Amino acid sequence: MSKSLRLSEKWFRRGLWLVALVFASFLIGLGGTVVNDLPKVERALELDDFIDRAAAGPLRSTIKASEETELVATRELEQVRLQLTAAQQASANARETFGNWIATRRATAQPDQDPELIARTKSLDALKQKEDEAQRKVAAQRQIVLDARQAEQRARESLAVLERVAQEKLEAEYRRVELRVFGYRLALTLPLLVVAGWLFVKKRKGTYWPFVWGFIFFALFAFFVELVPYMPSYGGYVRYVVGILATVLVGRYAIVALNRYLARQKLAEQQPDRVRREELSYDTALVRLGKNVCPGCERPVDLKNNEIDFCPHCGIGLFDHCGQCETRKSAFSKFCHACGTSAAPRAPLASAAGSVDSFTPGAPA
Repeated sequence: MSKSLRLSEKWFRRGLWLVALVFASFLIGLGGTVVNDLPKVERALELDDFIDRAAAGPLRSTIKASEETELVATRELEQVRLQLTAAQQASANARETFGNWIATRRATAQPDQDPELIARTKSLDALKQKEDEAQRKVAAQRQIVLDARQAEQRARESLAVLERVAQEKLEAEYRRVELRVFGYRLALTLPLLVVAGWLFVKKRKGTYWPFVWGFIFFALFAFFVELVPYMPSYGGYVRYVVGILATVLVGRYAIVALNRYLARQKLAEQQPDRVRREELSYDTALVRLGKNVCPGCERPVDLKNNEIDFCPHCGIGLFDHCGQCETRKSAFSKFCHACGTSAAPRAPLASAAGSVDSFTPGAPA
């Protein structure tokens, strides 16, 4: 159709297409914001919403208490280990000193040193007793740490069982929430798609067609970009089924539209030349002629052949002669290209069987 448009009309149409795209972009932005906010309708789910709190509460308290006990016992263990190390070092030094003193005692063999021997032995026994006491403290703290760890481990194992059950419930609820959110998206986008389909069928060539096409672009984007990626899969069955249904619906519409078009074409080809010519718009006829097809039946025609004045398929007049200068011209031209005379139609001829509207081969459209 662009070949039949005026230059200014072409630029106006391009500007209107730009309006359609800008309108669609704003609608897409608004729709995307709404769709992204749809999950906020549902409350945020947590694991604690599905766990047995009556059983989990004491277990968590036990874990917390065991962690604190283990922390305190570990610190105490470090202290008593230092005390044990110091006691062992003192006991070792005392034993070494006592061994040296015993060696000297034997060398001198002085009986008056027996009381000192007794005193040194008691001092060594006292150091050994401190060492043993430090070892008992270390063992006790280790036992406390071990008990705390074991209690914590038992509580964590029991809590893990509860959390595993709660996790399964949480995942099941997540699937239900996703399905509900998908239902919200479907409830929002499906009516848009239905309205877009109605606008495409009824209003796409109307006065406000830029807004119609902008809404159609928006509805298609909302369906295929905002809805389809969030469609539940269930192993791919849902998407394949939806794809099959969409293909069947679109294919059925195309088949019905094609059959209706063919039926209209057959009825149109049975109409007189004058009626068929009146039903064709000027721009439509120019577009089809520019594609070397018949404006009436849209079948290929050799328009460069000067001997062809009528369509060999449907019989509609393609060329006639100017009533002023007799120049051969297109039957759909409004003016003669040679003299500029208006291509006013001539009076039709009447057949012997009755008055049937027709044109003579040389009559203008």
